[in-house]
Amino acid sequence: MTRNTKAHIAVLSANFIFGGNYAVVKYITPSVIHPYALNVVRILASLGLFWGLFLFKPGKVNIQRKHIPRFLLCGLTGVVINQILFIKGVSLTTPIHSALLSLATPIFITLIAAWLLREGFSLVKFAGLLLGIGGAAMLILLKDSSHSGSDVLLGDILVLINAVSYAFYLVLVRPLMAVYSGIQVLRWMFTFGAIIILPFGMPEFIHTDWSVFTPAHWAGLAFVAIGATFLAYLLNVYGISIIGPSATGAYIYTQPVFAAVIAIFFAGEHFSIIKGVAAILIFTGVYLANIKKAPDQSLG
Repeated sequence: MTRNTKAHIAVLSANFIFGGNYAVVKYITPSVIHPYALNVVRILASLGLFWGLFLFKPGKVNIQRKHIPRFLLCGLTGVVINQILFIKGVSLTTPIHSALLSLATPIFITLIAAWLLREGFSLVKFAGLLLGIGGAAMLILLKDSSHSGSDVLLGDILVLINAVSYAFYLVLVRPLMAVYSGIQVLRWMFTFGAIIILPFGMPEFIHTDWSVFTPAHWAGLAFVAIGATFLAYLLNVYGISIIGPSATGAYIYTQPVFAAVIAIFFAGEHFSIIKGVAAILIFTGVYLANIKKAPDQSLG
């Protein structure tokens, strides 16, 4: 098996994990663990594992002082806002809604890159932006009797804001990836993110009733904390190092497919006409907005 083939399998596996993450998060929050407490578990586990890798593969640890503000911004947008709003949003809405709305990330990347990096913004990209936002608005505003979320409107809005935040992160992190290795970027990004996020979730974490957890709940917690964060991030970094960010980012389109299949078979969710039309609008919008360049990597 060639290195390229292994890289494609790794990236596909990462997006399968991301796709399954929507249903798993919905399964354990808020029924057995508060969303903010889950964020604490997720960031502590990932932070420990990312730094633990240093024991097996030592390398450069220090970062340049001039890059600290950018690492802080990446930690804020890629970890703090991203994880808090994602977990909380998914706990309120449905897995399929979450996956489709997260797919709007590449559209926001195009818009933000045009603003911050002065990248070209054509009429075709503008049309894609409108279609993508239209599909997202359809999911958020139109009634859907098939949903199972406790507050779908608020959950959808939080997931959409999460997509905007993550899009900012993907644009801000590009210069750092040119200077540091992917693992080093993730290590410091999670370190700065942990400093900000832990005070928000620690009270809920302390008051979590761990005695109510069943083996299935523990398995779900491990999947979110280790699989959907640490492992999936590593698989994506491995893919970027071999096949590049554009090819790696193209696999984001598989996430809603995986999420829908898993949610339908394991979470009892239904795929309605509204969701189908919204999916077509969002997919078309993403394609038009990135017709010349595939989007960057994704997270869940």
